[in-house]
Amino acid sequence: MVWFRILFTLAGLGIYFFFTGADLKVKKKDALILLVIGGVIALHWFLFYHAIKLSNVSVTLVAFSTGTLFTSIFEPLFYKRKPRIYEVVFGLVIILAILLIMTLDAHYIAGMILGMLAALTSSLFTVWNGLLVRRLGSAPITFIELSGGFLFLSIFLFFSQTFEAAFFHLSIRDGLLLILFSLVGTAFPFVASVDLLKRLSPFTVTLTVNLETVYGIIFSFLLWPETETMKGGFYLGTGLILMVIIVNAIVKSRL
Repeated sequence: MVWFRILFTLAGLGIYFFFTGADLKVKKKDALILLVIGGVIALHWFLFYHAIKLSNVSVTLVAFSTGTLFTSIFEPLFYKRKPRIYEVVFGLVIILAILLIMTLDAHYIAGMILGMLAALTSSLFTVWNGLLVRRLGSAPITFIELSGGFLFLSIFLFFSQTFEAAFFHLSIRDGLLLILFSLVGTAFPFVASVDLLKRLSPFTVTLTVNLETVYGIIFSFLLWPETETMKGGFYLGTGLILMVIIVNAIVKSRL
C-alpha cells in the first residue's frame, strides 16, 4: 500500500511540476539529505498502517497525536531555542491523555506503540523540513523526499523478497482508490504542509495535523461501528488532545 501510494504520488507530482516548470534542482549535499528524510517518511507511513492492522483506526490516530509531544522536544533542539513553557505543558497534557487511553484492552497496546513511533518519525521529518524550507523550495523538498522514500522502500522490499507477481496485482477498484488517495490525500497535502512551514512552526503544523484524529474517528465509527466503539477512557483522552489543539491555536493567535 505504501509503495503504490508513493509511486502514484510521484507520478502525479512529476506531471504537475513538469507543466508548471517547477525548479527541482538542489545541491548534491541537500539532495542526499532529502533522500534520507524520504526514507524516514516511508518508515513513518509503514509504521502508521501496520499500527492500524494491529489495532484499529481510532487507536492508531490517537497514538499518532503524540506527535505534538515529540515536536515540543525536537523543535527547540534543532532550532536551538529555549523550550516554550506552554508547549511543555501541552506535551504533559498529551501524556496524561495517552495514559487514559492506555486503559484499553491489551491487544491494542502494540498498535499504540507503533502509532507513537509513527508520530515520532513524523515529528522528525516535519522539524527537518521546517529548517530546509528556509533555503529550498517546497517542490524539490517534496519530490526528492518522496523519491528517497520510494527508493529505500523498494530496496527493503527487494531484499525481503516481497517483489513477486502477486505484489503487483491490483484490482481496478483498489488501483483507482490508491490513485485517488495518492493525488488528493497525499500529493497536495504534502506540498501544502511543507510550504506552510515557511509561515508556521513545526509544533503548530503537527498540532493542527492532529485534527486528523477527529476526522478519522468520526469516519471510522460511521464505517465500522462494531470495531471502533471504545471505552470511556479513550474518549476522555481524545477530548484532552482536542482541547490542547484548540488552546494552542488561541495562545498562538494572541502571542
